[in-house]
Amino acid sequence: MREKFRRFMYGRYGNDNLNQFLMILCLICMVISMFFGGGFLYLVAIVLLVLSYYRMFSRKIYKRAQENQLYLAKTEKIRKKWRGFINRMKQRRTHHIYKCPNCSQKIRIPRGKGRIRITCPKCRCSFEKNS
Repeated sequence: MREKFRRFMYGRYGNDNLNQFLMILCLICMVISMFFGGGFLYLVAIVLLVLSYYRMFSRKIYKRAQENQLYLAKTEKIRKKWRGFINRMKQRRTHHIYKCPNCSQKIRIPRGKGRIRITCPKCRCSFEKNS
């Protein structure tokens, strides 16, 4: 069965970031329409699902790739902020992140070192903080 699916998908576009976003949006619309009885939202969910499958099984690979690149370009700022947020949350256990009082440069300091003097690498301003 897996081999048949591989042969079927040969020469087709497949899944990408835009398709994943459309599928998640479709799922959200379906869940909201189930709880609030919105026939319009259910219709929107079905249209999004059809559009996602159309993109996935399309043989116009170049055009689908252009659509995905446009989506990625439009959402770059949001995705960059999200990655930064996730990175800061991962580092919270091992590091403090302070801002320089002079230039607002973010400085990462390891936890558990007591009261230390921090020198900003950008403006050379010194200040004391607990780590």
